[in-house]
Amino acid sequence: MKQTIYVFVFILFRWSINAQEGFKLGIQGGLPLGDFNDEVSLFVGADVGYSWALGQLVDLGATVGFIHGFAETFQDQAVSVDLPNVQFLPLAASIRIWPSNSLSFGINAGTALGINDGNDGGLYYRPIIGFLLGPQTELNLSYTGIQLDESTWNSANLGVIYTFPTGRRR
Repeated sequence: MKQTIYVFVFILFRWSINAQEGFKLGIQGGLPLGDFNDEVSLFVGADVGYSWALGQLVDLGATVGFIHGFAETFQDQAVSVDLPNVQFLPLAASIRIWPSNSLSFGINAGTALGINDGNDGGLYYRPIIGFLLGPQTELNLSYTGIQLDESTWNSANLGVIYTFPTGRRR
């Protein structure tokens, strides 16, 4: 079994390397869904990572990010309640498939560390569909899920990624 895996990895690395390889800087924003919909009004996030081209069709990478959910404030005539902001630090591996020169889909998966008090974080996953706007700029739609102990962070996202190429291009 190990030999089969080694052969598969070797074949992937032997493909011509000219996909979206390089350092990536991304920003995103969106709306929380589900469990956090009443507690958080919207969120912003940022990601930094690196992708290695395994061929013309596949990129493999690693990312680290920051997610900040802005808490809602509830006010009644007599009582005002300020909920805490929600913050995560995602650490993930990523894979992207490029069926064409301008369209990609993939997933970031790993763990999201909880930063705010009472937030232990959990399993992180983010499926992504990307559209190239130029040689290094991508617009993407994604969904973020973080499985917490008693709830789940879910959000619908819109983002932009800029790739600082390493000399190899699609």
